[in-house]
Amino acid sequence: MTATKNVVQMLTDQHRHIEKLFDEVQTTAGEARARAFAELRRMLSVHEAAEEIVTHPNVTRYGGGDVVEARQEEEHEAKELLSSLDGMDTTSPDFETGIARLRGMVTEHARNEEEQEFPLLLAEAGPAELEKMAAALKAAEQIAPTHPHPAVGESAVLNAAVGPLAGLVDKVRDAARSAMH
Repeated sequence: MTATKNVVQMLTDQHRHIEKLFDEVQTTAGEARARAFAELRRMLSVHEAAEEIVTHPNVTRYGGGDVVEARQEEEHEAKELLSSLDGMDTTSPDFETGIARLRGMVTEHARNEEEQEFPLLLAEAGPAELEKMAAALKAAEQIAPTHPHPAVGESAVLNAAVGPLAGLVDKVRDAARSAMH
């Protein structure tokens, strides 16, 4: 096995990291919780945008269009909930309820990807192609939005067109917020 991770390994590692971020959000309070949620929000937004640009089109190309469509519906629902939590007081009961619901949605979504989408990639793409997808995923993450944008929808074409601009706006907003604290 090469030292370079393939796209499935990268995404699976990210799923485990997201689980740990949910743990941190749900077991901390105050500023620590707000920071943990900001990192979770960023990670989920970047992760999903990169998948929409890189992995979903490849799974569709390999005959998994129905699988991708179902994952995109899950992602859109999660984006809407994440968007409603973004900017919410992390000490409020609504946040507690929402974050628990989001965790359930994201956990199920990750399991569905790992059981239905990733096996298609592993079966159809060779090792070199999987590594190229990993490089493309890294590139997509660099320009991906850091906040959820459910209005953009589930289209890879729309995400590729609007994502970089939304990502730039998000990064400027994040830098301004950081400078204020």
